[in-house]
Amino acid sequence: MNHFADKVVYQIYPKSFYDTNGDGIGDLRGIIEKLDYIKKLGTDYIWITPFFTSPQRDNGYDVANYYEIDPMFGTMDDVEELVKEAEKRQIGIMLDMVFNHTSTESQWFQKALEGDPEYMDYYIFRDGKEDQPPTNWQSKFGGSAWEYVPHLKKWYLHLFDVTQADLNWDNPKVREELKQVIRFWKEKGIQGFRFDVVNLISKPEIFEDDLEGDGRRFYTDGPHVHEYLRELAEDTGITDMITVGEMSSTSLENCIRYSNPDEKELSMVFQFHHLKVDYKNGNKWEIMLPDMKELKRLFKTWQEGMQKYNGWNANFWCNHDQPRAVSRFGDDKNAWEKSAKMLAMCIHFMRGTPYIYQGEEIGMTNAYYQSIQEYRDVESLNYYDIMIAGGKTKEEALKIIGERSRDNGRTPMQWNASEYAGFTTGTPWIFPPDNYEWINVEQEVSDENSIFAFYQKLIQARKDRLVIADGKIAFLYDDMDQIIGYHRYNEKEDMLVLCNFSGENMTVSLPEIFLKKKVFLGNYEKENVIEKRLVLRPYECVAIA
Repeated sequence: MNHFADKVVYQIYPKSFYDTNGDGIGDLRGIIEKLDYIKKLGTDYIWITPFFTSPQRDNGYDVANYYEIDPMFGTMDDVEELVKEAEKRQIGIMLDMVFNHTSTESQWFQKALEGDPEYMDYYIFRDGKEDQPPTNWQSKFGGSAWEYVPHLKKWYLHLFDVTQADLNWDNPKVREELKQVIRFWKEKGIQGFRFDVVNLISKPEIFEDDLEGDGRRFYTDGPHVHEYLRELAEDTGITDMITVGEMSSTSLENCIRYSNPDEKELSMVFQFHHLKVDYKNGNKWEIMLPDMKELKRLFKTWQEGMQKYNGWNANFWCNHDQPRAVSRFGDDKNAWEKSAKMLAMCIHFMRGTPYIYQGEEIGMTNAYYQSIQEYRDVESLNYYDIMIAGGKTKEEALKIIGERSRDNGRTPMQWNASEYAGFTTGTPWIFPPDNYEWINVEQEVSDENSIFAFYQKLIQARKDRLVIADGKIAFLYDDMDQIIGYHRYNEKEDMLVLCNFSGENMTVSLPEIFLKKKVFLGNYEKENVIEKRLVLRPYECVAIA
């Protein structure tokens, strides 16, 4: 059994979680103050996105110093108190480690810019003429992945923003520096780590033009990535801790290796294939309804494939970079509560460790701002201008941004119905959606039929029933696009999970073994009666065991 099979992780984006000093930005003390809420929900770990010193060009994923806390979020004393207070409640803290690159404001990079050969070798510098980058690779944020430094007459690689210089993992000194970072935080009592885009750390020996794409095929799941991850885990003693790798454009075969306990690399992986099923022609900024056939195929492929070779998934719908799942895959207007609960059951009862993103447990929706001025995300603002320049009307462009913006996942946590959703006593850095007056923690915690209460039941069921935590999985109903259905089983128990992703009644035939069983959890107050043919109501979910 995977060490973390019965665990659930809660993700916090601190900037938007809870502000204690009235500056409009969430902080570490805000997390401390809300620990009892997270304990009540029942999750085992809190993953916190980066709060290290950073120029914030990429929301803290551009780290200038791995050992310092950005004053915007608080102090080292706050971190130490957070760890202690969380431990008192049997909650572990997981930190987000950005080890593929540093900010160009990092001391290491600043020394490299001074021409110090030792620190230049911490990064990936290449000779070249000013008008000729070493390769044609493209940055994931647009433009060339190379930046020229005139006084050095060299280019440095940045797969992301120009201020995020890629580290040279082939240099043993770099690997040792990063191990020291892990050891430092372990000593502070940190109990787990999430590694950002960690499958990109190993670059090829020879850099060449990509005549087929943007370069990613040369560095994704690169030549030494498994060896370097194993070395990092073993040399820092984190092999038995909860570790999750974010995998960019990865493959099933590599993810099996990353997460198979025998390999001693990571305990689980994030992959994003299922969150691209509503990208028209693969383009995030072209909208279509989710392709349910493809969503089902991806879940089946990854769940059954990881199972076959002992890999382990991190299961999620939402994070700080994604729109809200209830607005995306559910119906947040006509079936808000039903579809929020259905989406939750769909992934919580799958094989793998579930992740809940702040606000998901109360059904927070996309922001639906009426003006582009309300958005803050640089990606959204850039693409709005691109769409206008491409001939779209302001209304059309705003509708697309409304569906796709990363700001949808970054609006303030909705604590109560008071001004700014109780997030701050000041002016928030970004405004909450108007619906905070009725979608908020205070409202839901006191309602035994709320989305929050449903999440509590899902989390508890994972602890109570071994079949959920550690059973096998087999997907059913391949011919019904709107139904995600799967069988969880072990030697002692069978469970059937059915999720209707449509706003209409759908009739399914039950396998014989479930006809004598009962519904143990569903999202309709009037339970379905178990018969050979079951009519699933709009956005209904039901677990039969």
